[in-house]
Amino acid sequence: QNEMKRIFWVTGLIWCLLLFGNIAISATLNPNPPANPVRLIFIHHSTGENWLNDENGGLGIALRDNNYYVSDTNYEWGPGSIGNRTDIGNWWEWFRGPDSSTYLNALYNEGEQHCSYSRLSSAPSGENEVIMFKSCFPNSALQGDPNASAPSIDNNPLKGEGSGSENHTVANAKGIYIDLLEYFRTRQDKLFVVITAPPLMASETNTAQAANARAFNNWLVNEWLANYPYKNVFVFDFYNVLTSNGGDANTNDLGSETGNHHRWWNGAIQHIQTVNNNKAAYPTDDSHPSQAGNLKATAEFLPLLNVAYHQWKVEVAETVSTPSAPSGST
Repeated sequence: QNEMKRIFWVTGLIWCLLLFGNIAISATLNPNPPANPVRLIFIHHSTGENWLNDENGGLGIALRDNNYYVSDTNYEWGPGSIGNRTDIGNWWEWFRGPDSSTYLNALYNEGEQHCSYSRLSSAPSGENEVIMFKSCFPNSALQGDPNASAPSIDNNPLKGEGSGSENHTVANAKGIYIDLLEYFRTRQDKLFVVITAPPLMASETNTAQAANARAFNNWLVNEWLANYPYKNVFVFDFYNVLTSNGGDANTNDLGSETGNHHRWWNGAIQHIQTVNNNKAAYPTDDSHPSQAGNLKATAEFLPLLNVAYHQWKVEVAETVSTPSAPSGST
């Protein structure tokens, strides 16, 4: 009997160590690249094209060097040219609308490049695992009361509409993103990465719209996922990163202790704003970010993408490895 007690005690100890070991692993944030190549697809337009480009933001090279095999969509891409429609209201079409299964089947299996950037020489097998999507800067011209309640999706007039719509309000935009979670929770085999829309330059927006853009993107980062129980959705605040610079539009503040950042900093995720500016800090002839802004965004994004990837993979592994309770157990 003593020997049996000892066996039970040792077995229990081993299970405790495994359990708490898994918790510790889950709690550890890992900014390092995945060990094996990962298929990633990026839905974007011209701002994303510049960000990816080797001679501009260098995002393609950085993703390559972090073991992501990148494909992308651009204008005219996909069934019904859905690639033309990437405003906030259009995400409902992509992920929740009546033709979403057609669009997503094409998206998950896309392996081509639709703009110029460096990538890994060969693709891993299977579908795209990481789904990045971004709206362009006109989406920062948000109207309405930033504190208004989001409507239900059945009563949301923004679904399927572009950023020029009179329905492009903070409340309606929140309602679109809240509804997207209903799809994302069904696809925990995918990591969905939301890239916030970049800011508008001063001459292309007004104070109220710029404040609304700040309020909406802070909501995406800090509140949208507060009650979402899974790790397969991540937000990168491209907007915030592009609202502070190092003195001018061609000088960034990458690595500065102060400024507006979303980054891996001193062993933790940091999302800060110390510069009171809600408009583009890296304008060019229009609101497309300068190379300096895009390079800052690339450097701050990659470690956070890696953190999100590892958190998601740990959750997937734990879900698969957790044994089901025996029949009749309580």
